[in-house]
Amino acid sequence: MRERLEDVRAQVQTALEEAMAALPEGELTDAMRYACIGGKRIRAFLVMESARLFGLRDKESLPVAAAVEALHAYSLVHDDLPAMDDDDLRRGLPTVHVQWSEATAILAGDALQSLAFGLLTDPVIGAPDARLALVRLFADAVGARGMVWGQVLDIAAETAVEPLDLVAIKRLQQAKTGALIQFSATAGAIMAGEDAGPLADYARHLGLAFQIQDDILDVTGNEQDTGKRIGKDVAANKATFVSLMGLEGAQDKARKLARAAEAALEPYGEAAGNLRDLARFVIERDA
Repeated sequence: MRERLEDVRAQVQTALEEAMAALPEGELTDAMRYACIGGKRIRAFLVMESARLFGLRDKESLPVAAAVEALHAYSLVHDDLPAMDDDDLRRGLPTVHVQWSEATAILAGDALQSLAFGLLTDPVIGAPDARLALVRLFADAVGARGMVWGQVLDIAAETAVEPLDLVAIKRLQQAKTGALIQFSATAGAIMAGEDAGPLADYARHLGLAFQIQDDILDVTGNEQDTGKRIGKDVAANKATFVSLMGLEGAQDKARKLARAAEAALEPYGEAAGNLRDLARFVIERDA
């Protein structure tokens, strides 16, 4: 699985660089490239591995994987802004607004979002109907019904009179983090015109396990490994899976979710081996 993950990283990085090479050179594109440096590329991996389940080639799924990573990069750039999470470190580097300016960071994020939607129109992806379906579902996943809505809930929670309970945190994270993960995991089925149900179940469990591990790492991790500031949730007295369930409770829940994610892949047999390995990787990672 790790070898395949490295292969996906390399393919996606090349695809993003090629897409941005067609843009005017200057501070904006410099910031866009900078925002796309590094990252685990788990979402791209989900796209390309889900596509393989249905016999699709990497060439066909790569534009979708690159679109997802461009969109994810935009979301991180904007989340790091002073008006949002106010972070100065991302993927081991100064955040974009620290490296350049808030204005450049906002515009670089905007441009990465536009680039993502443009990548989804690539004819190599498949029939026009499939591309249209991808664009529609992508918009839902990353907009006011999904990722952006989750960020709104997250910001509201910071000033709420009462801290969030587990139900509210789960709802928030299924939007902020889970929606794009679900799109990524189901993209292959959408491209192939097949039932995405089992992959949607897998993604739901995987996305929640991913977020719980993030909360765990905010307590147990270190900045060198995670590439970002840790302990911010504790310092802000923010309700998290760890604060509500305890460290051991959160770890146990993450393990159960990973097993549930693996079980959801049963219809695909051995072909889904890399996706099963990813479920274990998500809860064992230290970054």
